[in-house]
Amino acid sequence: MSATKTKLAPAHTLSRRGEGPNPIDIHVGARLRLRRTLLGLSQEKLGEAVGITFQQLQKYERGSNRISASRLYNLSQVLGVPVSYFFDDMPSPDQITAEAPAEAMSETDEFESMARRETLELVRAYYRIEDPGVRKRTFDLLKALGGDRIALVEE
Repeated sequence: MSATKTKLAPAHTLSRRGEGPNPIDIHVGARLRLRRTLLGLSQEKLGEAVGITFQQLQKYERGSNRISASRLYNLSQVLGVPVSYFFDDMPSPDQITAEAPAEAMSETDEFESMARRETLELVRAYYRIEDPGVRKRTFDLLKALGGDRIALVEE
């Protein structure tokens, strides 16, 4: 047996009582909420599907309660995503430890803005447009209305 020891990567500092939720738990909860909302599921319906209360699901989504591996797997099955989905776009370990709480919230706020009903309805309506040409022109129009000058120049 080799006497050489393998150097392990440093673990993230876990939140201690009174310090608030761990940034990783917040990120996983935000991804959970985003997927649930994109699918148009209520907290109650998703909770029933995995055998938990909607209050527990709220705690998961806020990051105040950690999601166990088995529960995360169940959620991934119900939501139709791989477990890795919950960790997509995760900041690097340096960003997590150096990040101020206000900066951590901005990512969560971004997820929440994407999950607003108006945004979801817009995306669903967009994908109901069957003609690809009309869909592209609609996309270009929306970009132009939003102030994207590139959309205007491309024409």
